[in-house]
Amino acid sequence: MSRDAHVIPGAQGEVRIEGDALAALVIAATEQVGARARRPRRGLDISIADGTVRVELELAARYGAVLPELARAVQENVTEALRGSAGLTVERVDIAIEELDP
Repeated sequence: MSRDAHVIPGAQGEVRIEGDALAALVIAATEQVGARARRPRRGLDISIADGTVRVELELAARYGAVLPELARAVQENVTEALRGSAGLTVERVDIAIEELDP
């Protein structure tokens, strides 16, 4: 599990967004479409390099959900959350659906 921090330099100092705050954004974006992070402490990897982020996320989906559509919706929500709230360029969001919830 990796959760890199994102640092935004500025003229009067820097802003640091910790990895746990980025993880909270990812988890909230996941829940908006009816999925859940399967193991938020171990099943979420966020890597940042030069303002570009890669996310790997293990999900639990509701039984009966159309899994490819759910995964795409999670990818879009996570991308928008990280772009809109943290100003990051999202390189990729890899989803693994590991479990079904009743």
